[in-house]
Amino acid sequence: MSPRYRNGANQAGTVIAVVADVMALILGLWILMYLLDANRGNDFVQFVHDVARWLAGWSHDLFTFDEAWARVVAGYGLAAVVYLFVGHAIANRVHRH
Repeated sequence: MSPRYRNGANQAGTVIAVVADVMALILGLWILMYLLDANRGNDFVQFVHDVARWLAGWSHDLFTFDEAWARVVAGYGLAAVVYLFVGHAIANRVHRH
């Protein structure tokens, strides 16, 4: 394999890992804002909530805990962990080839 090709694979793997990290960071930030009762009227808080809700659409109401905070932590937290795991697994696979 040529060094040029290897460098492109390394860059692609790095981009994939960074995107997965940013997605997990946004989900984690929303969990923190929810637990700290951030002002939902704030534009930044609303933006983070909208993006997190879109990212965790598949896991949003997956759990039916009685407490709302537990549903938020479990649903959004699961999405963050899945994005980290899958994103870094793909990035590692790209780095190898």
